[in-house]
Amino acid sequence: MASDTPHIEVEDLTMAYGSFVCISIRRGEVFIIMGGSGCGKSTLLRHLVGLKDPSNGRILFDGVDFTNANEETRQEILRRFGVLFQSGALWSSMTLAENISLPIAEFTDLPDREIREIVSYKLSLVGLRGFEEFYPSEISGGMCKRAGLARAMALDPEILFFDEPSAGLDPISSRRLDDLILQLRDNLGTTIVVVTHELQSIFAIADNSVFLDSHSRTMKAMGNPHELLKHSHDPDLIQFLTRGQKSPTQSNQAA
Repeated sequence: MASDTPHIEVEDLTMAYGSFVCISIRRGEVFIIMGGSGCGKSTLLRHLVGLKDPSNGRILFDGVDFTNANEETRQEILRRFGVLFQSGALWSSMTLAENISLPIAEFTDLPDREIREIVSYKLSLVGLRGFEEFYPSEISGGMCKRAGLARAMALDPEILFFDEPSAGLDPISSRRLDDLILQLRDNLGTTIVVVTHELQSIFAIADNSVFLDSHSRTMKAMGNPHELLKHSHDPDLIQFLTRGQKSPTQSNQAA
């Protein structure tokens, strides 16, 4: 259950093409960054995970100014992140166990036996117990996404970032990943930020969201997607959330 405490705050963020973003993400919520192609979703994500510095504005984590922090403070904050990239970004020459153990071995002094136990546990969380010795080429795309998530969770992050997690997945695998995201929120209290344009996922998992418009290249709305669709009169937002089809809410209002 999300608290009212801001976990992430974006203040007056100006991205490369001039878009203006102000958002607040509460601790323990699933926050969706949504919009059509070219709206700046992935650019905003890169700002949030420290891969790109904003032109103006700042990003705060638990009130600490990440944007203007010194390198030591930035590294401390980055250790609290886990990132699932769109492709899964697994090392093809490593087994799943080796992929997941890599950050644990890099950033902790745990003995090999404990690392193996952690790896098995993380794989079990994503439904892949028993696949430790498999290579990425030997499993499906959906399983690779889940293995990538296990690696993102290797160091027990407070915040998980997902870049288009459903891209390339069949509907069943996509739904399983959505269910897994909700389990992480409910069972571990993880704050989860998801970049996506997939409507089914948006309505299934979002506690809150921001809509970035590709035409005006700016933030146009923020709120729960169900509430935005119910109350918004913005044609671009309605078009995005309905794909041009009338929603049940709109049909009832028209009646």
